[in-house]
Amino acid sequence: MTDIKKVCIVGCGVIGAGWVARLLNLGIDVIATDPGEGAEGRLRDAIDNAAPALAKLTLVPPTNPGTLTFTTDLEAAAAGADYIQENAPEREDIKRDLLGRVSKAAGPNVIIASSSSGLLPSRIQADCVNPERVLIGHPFNPVYLLPLVEVVGGDKTSDDALDRATVFYESIGMHPLRVRNEIDGYISDRLQEALWRETLHMVNDGIATTDEIDQAVIYGPGLRWAFMGTCLTFHLAGGNDGMRHMLAQFGPALKLPWSKLVAPELTDELIERMAEGTEAQADGMSIAELAQLRDNCLIALMQALKTEDYASGHTLRMFEENQYGRMEFREFSDADDFAQPLRLHQTQVRTDWVDYNGHMTESRYLHVFGDASDALFRYLGIDDDYRASGYSYYTAETHLMNQREVAALEPVYVTTQLLHVDEKRLHLMHTMHHGATGEILSTAEQMLLHVDMEAGKACPAKPEVLEKLQTIKAGHQTLPAPAAKGRYTGMPRDAA
Repeated sequence: MTDIKKVCIVGCGVIGAGWVARLLNLGIDVIATDPGEGAEGRLRDAIDNAAPALAKLTLVPPTNPGTLTFTTDLEAAAAGADYIQENAPEREDIKRDLLGRVSKAAGPNVIIASSSSGLLPSRIQADCVNPERVLIGHPFNPVYLLPLVEVVGGDKTSDDALDRATVFYESIGMHPLRVRNEIDGYISDRLQEALWRETLHMVNDGIATTDEIDQAVIYGPGLRWAFMGTCLTFHLAGGNDGMRHMLAQFGPALKLPWSKLVAPELTDELIERMAEGTEAQADGMSIAELAQLRDNCLIALMQALKTEDYASGHTLRMFEENQYGRMEFREFSDADDFAQPLRLHQTQVRTDWVDYNGHMTESRYLHVFGDASDALFRYLGIDDDYRASGYSYYTAETHLMNQREVAALEPVYVTTQLLHVDEKRLHLMHTMHHGATGEILSTAEQMLLHVDMEAGKACPAKPEVLEKLQTIKAGHQTLPAPAAKGRYTGMPRDAA
């Protein structure tokens, strides 16, 4: 985890707004600056548009969002930041002047990163104060979802600055790719540009339409590129002998005139073909609707890759684990009011938690109750170290009762009442409430066993955990039994 609490975003177009949305979602404060008329309103709209995708990207319960401050005062914005990410138009003169001004206002050790997609960092850092902390941090759109960020240093950039930037980008769920050699276009944009030039040639020459070209990518190599890229894909194509056989077999084709690296002239006719083709592909969908479709498809793909712990799925899994580890849980205190149920978990219904009726599915009720149990365990001191010692609570039985439906984006919170505690067993009732009205939505009665994970059997909980449980139980004994209370494993049938 880094000590970066406030980030300055310079320039609030598509890329700058994407950075803001990602950072705010992680609880990092942002001070944004842009001289454009109406820039603040467009920024806040972009943040709202990104919210549904961010809400369903991971299963980690949401943190309190960071605060957004907007100003047109560039120097004031830079002076108050722990990290600066510049997103001005892709012109060397603009960026060079802008970064020079920023560097004079920022703290001497604050990293200044440019989102440039191809300019040389040595040139745009030339007029900066302390240029050793100036570098490229080139993301991909949408910045709030895609993990890749190319980290490029100039001839004056220090290794320390590159290391610190890498750590920061990792901490916000990104995959930093250190570009070892300073080069125009870096790595990924040079690859994209080659494909883009071939696209323009084929449309210009009447060989294919924009839709046909996109189909050729979507249904074929694009799917492979999402997890293997070009090199590993072609290594696989060589069979047991890998890349060597592939190049021996298909290498002669490289001499054939299949591709044209020089871009065609952008005539009015070519521009019109490109525009008409892509408008037809959109089939009436607005840019906002297309962006939402893109976001949903990206999330589905990354979530699928997460099950294999591979490529962007690995980045997402590691980010989720880090976020769970950073979550702030309420700690036990003898001064807490145990004359009422514990309130340890709250969340919001994610858009992908709802069914075709528009309501949260049963499995997600269990998911929320599971998070509530995790919050209780943390409250009791059952953390990673406790589990590493070989002990944990396992759920043996759950009785779920739903009382009313709840829709996407509605807030919910869970209260927990202890019903019975002994050395090995924990009997409790979770109650899910609507976050705005307090109305009861669902209950989950659970019996949990404290388990020696190595032995695979129930065992007494550690004394410090039992002491806390007994303290809570003593207070909860004064509460009326929940109406939904039933029989749990180990109780006589007539004791329900």
